[in-house]
Amino acid sequence: MAYRIIFPFLLLVVGCSVDENNENEGKLSVVATTGMIADVTKRIVGDSAQVIALMGPGVDPHLYKATQGDLKKLTDADIIVYNGLYLEGKMSEILEKLARVKPVIAMADGLEVSSLRTTSPSKKGYDPHVWFDVALWQKAAQYLARELVKNRPEAKSYFNNNMRDYDNELDTLHTWVARKVAEIPEPKRVLITAHDAFGYFGDAYGLEVKALQGISTLSEYGLRDVSNLVDFIVTRRIKAVFIETSVSEKAINAVLEGCRQKGFDVSLGGNLFSDAMGAENTLEGTYVGMVRSNVLTIVNALK
Repeated sequence: MAYRIIFPFLLLVVGCSVDENNENEGKLSVVATTGMIADVTKRIVGDSAQVIALMGPGVDPHLYKATQGDLKKLTDADIIVYNGLYLEGKMSEILEKLARVKPVIAMADGLEVSSLRTTSPSKKGYDPHVWFDVALWQKAAQYLARELVKNRPEAKSYFNNNMRDYDNELDTLHTWVARKVAEIPEPKRVLITAHDAFGYFGDAYGLEVKALQGISTLSEYGLRDVSNLVDFIVTRRIKAVFIETSVSEKAINAVLEGCRQKGFDVSLGGNLFSDAMGAENTLEGTYVGMVRSNVLTIVNALK
């Protein structure tokens, strides 16, 4: 394995590179895995730190492999923040090893196990897409703020004030999402996507969620899966299905074609941001903006 060759060197480099960076830069350096995590981190640390996201718009974290450039960013960082629950599956070994020598924070560690969705009754794994329940993501953000304060106690007042402001924004967002989803007639509150990323969203805001693939895009789907989903759509007369910006359209296109062959014309409801946010400096390039964009797309297509 390439990572195993890199790690002995990686662990030697980490110890000396962090202090050098602090002396040269003068600012806290934080590396986050996904855009959602980078965004919430920026809201907490404000202008006291440089925050870098490894994965940009349209990048699938389930499949992501760290590059040599990523390894340099990770070794140079003062703090690393990631989702956990195996969202960043192919980076797990790297993050575990770096945690031996520097603060590595998994946001999902701040959540009660009872609040997590299991992947199946027979497995002990959990659904990592916790950011789609705004109230749950707020708890994860509060945990992140506490952990950041532990690592930079001199910034406690600044971080806590920023988190209070963000709390108010997330409270407002959670209420708005619930109100908008309620505009969809109850029988039409069925959300169909390529992979099962929106389970927390459905549980929190009252939608039935169906997907072709499982929790991870690593999971395979077959002809029977397509056929079963097509039958469900036709039987329930589902108005629209959705594609995801970080997932290939191939799966949903197969479903659309299957519906047409059965004489039922289901529409494409639009693009949803699931495992990645939109481009930087756009509405969808922030967590709050991404959630609002998704909700408006869903509501407009289904009501």
